[in-house]
Amino acid sequence: MKIRPYHILVKYEYEANDIMRLLKSGALFEDMAKKYSICPSRQNGGFLGEVDARRLDQDFLEAFDALKPGETSMPTRTQFGWHLIKKE
Repeated sequence: MKIRPYHILVKYEYEANDIMRLLKSGALFEDMAKKYSICPSRQNGGFLGEVDARRLDQDFLEAFDALKPGETSMPTRTQFGWHLIKKE
């Protein structure tokens, strides 16, 4: 199954929490990804492209699957760091 996730990846939980507060205050997800994410997808506003779900970390996929379109996850930890995940 192919999915089209957006995410912001940071090293520490406190960074993810700070960004979540900014998003709740009205900041745009894509702008926050460009400014704070450590993933190369930051250049695309956090868009990972069309990805085979089987290739994703299980914790990432579970957080993504729990979202409704337009929603952003709470900070989610994976082996790569802390993510804020958005479903379009």
